[in-house]
Amino acid sequence: MITDDEAERAQDFLRTNAKKSGELRGERVYCEEYRKSLKAILKSESNKKIQGDKDDYAYSHDRYLEHLDKLRKAVIADEENRALREAACMKIQVWQTQSANTRGRI
Repeated sequence: MITDDEAERAQDFLRTNAKKSGELRGERVYCEEYRKSLKAILKSESNKKIQGDKDDYAYSHDRYLEHLDKLRKAVIADEENRALREAACMKIQVWQTQSANTRGRI
């Protein structure tokens, strides 16, 4: 059984976590989009003539690899936060169902 206090804490978590959740999602989306810009920047810096060689240069560049690591961390943080928010929502839904069932027996 989920208590009223547990349901209230889940609601508090969702409310107080909203800004952080948005920031984590924003960082993830920014990293995903910037990856494309970084690739173009690196390709333009390359002195290679063949397009495939420019791609290879960009994909193997330290700045690109560092960005991929940053993207990985952003995705992990966003997904972890999403899972915690989903768990809080499920807890509230279960509490609502329990409360409705309790009222129905009275």
